[in-house]
Amino acid sequence: MTDTGKSFDFIFPTEIRYGERIITELPKRIKADGISSVLVITDPGLKNQSFTGEILNSLKAGNIRYSVYDEVEANPKDFNVQSAAALINEQGAEALIALGGGSPIDCAKAVAIVAPQGGEVREYEDSSRIGEAVLPLYTVPTTAGTGSEVTFSAVITDSTARYKFTVKSPRVAPRAAFIDPLLTLSMPPALSAATGMDALTHAVEAFTARNANPLSDASALHAIGLINRSLTKAVTSPQDKESRGGMMLGSLLAGIAFSHSDVAAVHCLAEALGGMYDSPHGVCNAVALPVVMEYNLDYAVDRYARIAREMDIEFGDSREGARLAVERVKQLASDVGLPQFRELGVRESDFPELAEKSACNGSNKDNPRPMKKEDYLELLRILQGNTI
Repeated sequence: MTDTGKSFDFIFPTEIRYGERIITELPKRIKADGISSVLVITDPGLKNQSFTGEILNSLKAGNIRYSVYDEVEANPKDFNVQSAAALINEQGAEALIALGGGSPIDCAKAVAIVAPQGGEVREYEDSSRIGEAVLPLYTVPTTAGTGSEVTFSAVITDSTARYKFTVKSPRVAPRAAFIDPLLTLSMPPALSAATGMDALTHAVEAFTARNANPLSDASALHAIGLINRSLTKAVTSPQDKESRGGMMLGSLLAGIAFSHSDVAAVHCLAEALGGMYDSPHGVCNAVALPVVMEYNLDYAVDRYARIAREMDIEFGDSREGARLAVERVKQLASDVGLPQFRELGVRESDFPELAEKSACNGSNKDNPRPMKKEDYLELLRILQGNTI
């Protein structure tokens, strides 16, 4: 049941522009803010995409000067942030455009702080150090997964410590997000599967997190329904616009949900794995989600049953519904061809360190089941022997 007596905040400064070909309106929006020069932040895989050229040409046609930083790595590193911040100061750009999935967008959020405020990005893990001088950011997501185009946080890898940390503040929220589902048509099936399950993880964890609230619940549940109906077809029929639109909206709503609630144990594990092994974040979330849901089941029966209802699953009592929700998530992971955990090459000798880093993650407190290092060790052992 919804706790109507619970206090909560819901801050949403980002303007959302959604629709096919909406990116054509990006230059006009930037000019309306009085901005005449930008740095475009993207990754090597996108620099030769046709839509990238189209966006750059539209900026030129709109008399907006631009430079490009296209070296963002998967799981963006601290040195990516510092390099892009140095470039923006050298070029004198007034704003940022983040083009891509979660990695370029998270990198751009951190650059928006570091470029005007200076210092090392890890310093801003302490949110009290994030001042008001944050560069305007416009986001153009090209994957349906992270929801980073509308969230207030950026996850960056400390390349020396091999540890993922979060920079989080409403001040890093993008000024406007231009969300065009057509940009996802070129995504390969494996990427569609991983990012889609990543979005489902955001929605499920947002809905079951201890910090959930009625508005995050509404967004999370709608996201779960959209992703459940759209994911398999988006992977198997990549040119299907309806399923691509369903995934883009599902990802967006999941991003809104978890930015106002929290994520939980799945992300704690995924971020530990990403920091130590540089494993793709979406894949880590995807392979862990069904197992963590099963581990949490006794602590989230009613919430899982509501997830089952949103997935159009018929059931008797709540416990049956909760169990069937877990089974449905397992089936989705299998249907879209996700790898097994053991295929990630995780060494059992690293389990204690991974468990320790997971337990220390700031989102651990919001997992529905209280989790200590020993619980994460048990989860890792289960994952190592698990077959979806």
